[in-house]
Amino acid sequence: MHNNNKPRVLAVVGPTASGKTGLGIELAKAYGGEVISADSMQIYKGMDIASAKPTAEEMQGIPHHLIDFLDRDVTFSAADYVKLAKEKIDEVLSRGKIPIIVGGTGLYIDSLLENVKFSEGGSDEEYRAELYEFARTEGNEALYSRLVQADPEAAESVHPNNIVRVVRALEVIHITGRRFSELKKESRLVESPYDSLIIGLNYADREMLYRRINLRVDEMVKNGLVDEARELWQESGMKTAANAIGYKELIPYFEKKMTLEECIDKIKQETRRYAKRQLTWFRKNQRIQWIILGEINKNNEILEKSKKCIANYHNV
Repeated sequence: MHNNNKPRVLAVVGPTASGKTGLGIELAKAYGGEVISADSMQIYKGMDIASAKPTAEEMQGIPHHLIDFLDRDVTFSAADYVKLAKEKIDEVLSRGKIPIIVGGTGLYIDSLLENVKFSEGGSDEEYRAELYEFARTEGNEALYSRLVQADPEAAESVHPNNIVRVVRALEVIHITGRRFSELKKESRLVESPYDSLIIGLNYADREMLYRRINLRVDEMVKNGLVDEARELWQESGMKTAANAIGYKELIPYFEKKMTLEECIDKIKQETRRYAKRQLTWFRKNQRIQWIILGEINKNNEILEKSKKCIANYHNV
């Protein structure tokens, strides 16, 4: 049941390569909306190709917010996202437009729409430094496996290469003596300020999604992914944001340890794994209204199905 007194917010979620960006733009055109991105990599400047940042042409004149605004060496938490996204929602509503949240970072979307409060308890700089040093010497996967053991549920929502979030979760567990995922659930007890409808895109057949991912990676390579990654690598040694899938996997090629083909295959594999983790995360959210896609998907049909979801929801 939705609350007519709260501001309405639309969201489009789903795994990578499911068509969220396109649908978000079509919904914005249909309902007079503006897009607010919920993607933890599209926020960074200069990381355009691997993060599948929409081009000006693809945006079709629809305003997009929280894309391409942060320097790559700046850390950015879910709490930071919620604060900025709420400000953007207020701005969009003040113009009489509908905010449309579009993205695949489940933690951002849940934190925003379920009103998660981030009272996770201070910080321990010394312990944090230890964790970063451990990752540097033992590798990202070794650090990630510590989170898997300490809090499997929190680990599901984080990519092993997203060191900032892995470290933060372990730090919170260390400080509070409690699971990060439990604290998140408790923080959801305050009602959301929004009347939100979440539309999810997924494929009936997982193999179809994987084929789309593989094709998309090939397209990224054609569009200059290797040069973009090389520039990042030369400039920063792949710090912070450049741990994104699509950049890190190319380092062995730059270091002449693997062929380009092998590295591209690795990008495809890691992207497929990421999509699987995204689906695991989103499936836990009972509020998502799924649109299941088949082999041939006409954009107008997907839009019509979305409009039906919206009409049904508002008629409840």
